[in-house]
Amino acid sequence: MKTMPASSSVEHVPTHCVTQGLGTILDAGRLVLVAIGAGKANAIAAAVEGPISASCPGSVLQLHQDAVVVVDEAAAAGLKLREYYDDAAEELTIVDLAVH
Repeated sequence: MKTMPASSSVEHVPTHCVTQGLGTILDAGRLVLVAIGAGKANAIAAAVEGPISASCPGSVLQLHQDAVVVVDEAAAAGLKLREYYDDAAEELTIVDLAVH
């Protein structure tokens, strides 16, 4: 959890946010999940390779017909099937990733 330093003013507090329910997310034509950094490795592994579970809401991405997960090396560190994903990614072209 990130906290604001005591020296920060209320001007730095966000006044708006966007939220999406899992049903709305699953209704999307394409989902793109982007994760960067080692701090995301466990969450990515749970979402991509773990069971679909309420304890990991991101795991519902496994149910989507057109989900793309984009991660850096650090965020991918927890993936047990990494070699499989790397091989699958080599087969993709920019046309495959275009919105249809």
